[in-house]
Amino acid sequence: MTIRIEPAHRLTTLPEQFFAALVGRANARAATGRDVINLGQGNPDLPTPRHIVEKLKQAADNPLYHKYPPFRGFRFLKEAVAKRYKEDYNVDLDPDTEVAVLFGGKTGLVEISQCLLNPGDVCLVPDPGYPDYWSGVALAEAEMASMPLLESNGFLPDYEAIPASKLERAKLMFLNYPNNPTSAVANRSFYEETVRFAERNNVVVASDFAYGAIGFEGKRPVSFLETPGAKDVGIEFYTLSKSYNMAGWRVGFALGNKQIVEMLNLIQDHYYCSLFGGIQEAAAEALSGPQDSVAELVRTYESRRDALYEGFSSIGWQAPKPAGSFFCWLPVPAGYSSAGFADKLLEEADIVVAPGNGFGEHGEGYVRLGLLAPEQRLREAAERIGRLNLFR
Repeated sequence: MTIRIEPAHRLTTLPEQFFAALVGRANARAATGRDVINLGQGNPDLPTPRHIVEKLKQAADNPLYHKYPPFRGFRFLKEAVAKRYKEDYNVDLDPDTEVAVLFGGKTGLVEISQCLLNPGDVCLVPDPGYPDYWSGVALAEAEMASMPLLESNGFLPDYEAIPASKLERAKLMFLNYPNNPTSAVANRSFYEETVRFAERNNVVVASDFAYGAIGFEGKRPVSFLETPGAKDVGIEFYTLSKSYNMAGWRVGFALGNKQIVEMLNLIQDHYYCSLFGGIQEAAAEALSGPQDSVAELVRTYESRRDALYEGFSSIGWQAPKPAGSFFCWLPVPAGYSSAGFADKLLEEADIVVAPGNGFGEHGEGYVRLGLLAPEQRLREAAERIGRLNLFR
């Protein structure tokens, strides 16, 4: 006789995995033989730089890496990310106490809620924002309070607008600049205000710096950890996925506050036995080796951005160019919802975009596009959209 299997309560309260559903729709459309231009995902389309791949091939022959790695990762990898932060941001990090190795940044973004939140606690989340923040909060059985990111405020949260009833129970806050999905960037004064806010309200800051290498017009994005006092109130999540086209390698870090780094290390002691040593050695090569590929990648995204927005301008779709990340955040035409417009583009132009409401209530009225196709395909996407005569 078949037994009755019931999921734990935490599984039934998880939000829908937004990107999984988006991928499914795109793949179903392509399976019919249509020429689909998929601009809806955040999956880098270019290969990992060759010198990093070659390092993995060499490292795979090392019998040391065929055994279990150290639970908390090899020290050489932690030294490499500390060196990169010192060179890029002039931030000093202790490899032994201020660096945690993660199975990709996403893992840490989910784990930190489980480390810090109890049922009844509140987490402040950006709206619109990366949906996996919600997943971690749900798994911790805590509550979310949204911080609206409005164009009128440069897509930065207004700390003064957070209700006191939420703030008094808040223990954790997520920030993400360069921002997914809005592509906004944060300046030093904003992070200084953030540190003061965190100190005043006893809230831990989790800075998601996944797109930290991608800034345009010659401007390097600011790291939260550059701010005096930042390590006293929070940590930063850093990943190799975007900077080095290593999304499939799953290498990320949590950097900063020693107590929080130890919490993340502790929970991972129970989940994992760290990354394959060959991947760790190749990741160290990415961080410590030549950085020419990163500069070239940023130039590529900036050139793609300019080509796409030239196409949009020609069809009357107006929006500010992204200042960072590889995303474009664009208003939908009058008379359409985010989902309705995304559906129209898929069904009538074979173009996949991410509807803004998938990133939160305040994402309604926008769609997100990724600069993750060659310039020719981006120009073609603009031409296809133009043929729908939506912006005249």
